[in-house]
Amino acid sequence: MRLHTRMYRNIPTLALIGALSAALPLQAAEWGTYKQPFAADSLWNSRPVNPTFSDDVIPTSTYFPNVTAAAFSTGIFLASPSDPAVTVKGLTGSKGLFNADDENAHDVTIPHWPASVKPGPGSDGHADIVDPSTNIVHSFFKLKQEGTQWTAAMYSWTKLDGRGWPDPGHYYQGARATGVPPSGGLIRSHEVAEKPEYYSHALCMSLTFNGLSAKPTYVFPATSADTNAAKLNSGPFPEGSLLMLPPSFDTAKISNPELRRIAETLKRYGAYVVDANTGTPFVIYAEIGSGFNLMPAGWNNTVANELQLIRANLRGVTGAQSWVDGDGKTFTPQKNLNLLSMRGAWSQQSGSTLGKFSSWDQAVVFPSTSSVSEVVNRSNRGMNAVTWALPVIGATYTLTARTTGGGKLRFTVYDQLAGKMAVDTGYLENGQTKSFKWTASSPALVMYAQSGVGAASSVGGELIKTSD
Repeated sequence: MRLHTRMYRNIPTLALIGALSAALPLQAAEWGTYKQPFAADSLWNSRPVNPTFSDDVIPTSTYFPNVTAAAFSTGIFLASPSDPAVTVKGLTGSKGLFNADDENAHDVTIPHWPASVKPGPGSDGHADIVDPSTNIVHSFFKLKQEGTQWTAAMYSWTKLDGRGWPDPGHYYQGARATGVPPSGGLIRSHEVAEKPEYYSHALCMSLTFNGLSAKPTYVFPATSADTNAAKLNSGPFPEGSLLMLPPSFDTAKISNPELRRIAETLKRYGAYVVDANTGTPFVIYAEIGSGFNLMPAGWNNTVANELQLIRANLRGVTGAQSWVDGDGKTFTPQKNLNLLSMRGAWSQQSGSTLGKFSSWDQAVVFPSTSSVSEVVNRSNRGMNAVTWALPVIGATYTLTARTTGGGKLRFTVYDQLAGKMAVDTGYLENGQTKSFKWTASSPALVMYAQSGVGAASSVGGELIKTSD
């Protein structure tokens, strides 16, 4: 979906690294902020302990590997409550702005738009807006300003204090091919200026097609891959893969201090494959405007050869003894995540008030009403076919209603092959649960949302596998 077409010659900067232990971050962090996005146990902020590796190697390609703060990276722009709202429309001549979560094209009004917003100059036109007041990172693909009007090809969003990766229900949460925001794993401007021994988070990386896998095209924690990945790819690494330098890699072989810092980070945290590029074995991304440049005086064969040395030694992580989060606490990455979205077309079933899906609420939202209204969704779009999270026949799942203002949720599954109803939870109020075995091999979901009476109400839900 996003292709890098430029030959990488101006390769971005980083500084000297010593040999400190990788056990803890360099300083205490306040997670879920502009400078430290996402939760402490986000995989961006966590590292594997005693990882195991595959033997696969990133192949060479047309160009040298690269670390870039140039065209195909992104800027991250901090919104304040005093910034004005801006409505973003679809690109001129398009069908509209594609909203990745609800899978529809429509305008989006961003409540706080910083004056500093400037899309990446490459054809991807990335820009991430961080708004602490709403706890949202707004992410754009092909953002541009046409006259006085902001336009884009795609919009998505994620929680500033969240996982930094999508879940199967909200399966697209950023403008990279894997559904992550370009800010995830980015080497930030303040980090470049501070010149730490290593960056205390995983990095983000793209590979070209001979390094990317055609089957599978993506693995956990990714929930998506580039368009046509199955046709274009011919390599060993699915998108979502974590690549690291093994502990035995001697970073003293890297003479460039900025690149050595990258190598030290790759030994401790690694880099996640989040996108595809054209012709470059790997690209690691730094924030546009950070001044990061591995070759400030022009092309440098020594740096280029050291990038190739890193390429030849990177390996895919196949497992780990354990994981440590950004606070130094041991944890297990959670793969059993919410499967249910309330996206899709909702039509009036009864009453006079139409509820509509709100992506930012992850719920159907009703305005205030004097009587109960009910809407129904027969679109079968409430579950996305994320390969590592498909429903398992015979497993037990639990639906939990997440509602406000007296709203109620009903979830049904019709087995199209068997020709009968497989699940009907009945109407659930906030916090109520219903467990059932998954039996439908060809499921058709029908969801019902009932409003409360009086104040505005909302209806959402969470569907989790609770036993095998």
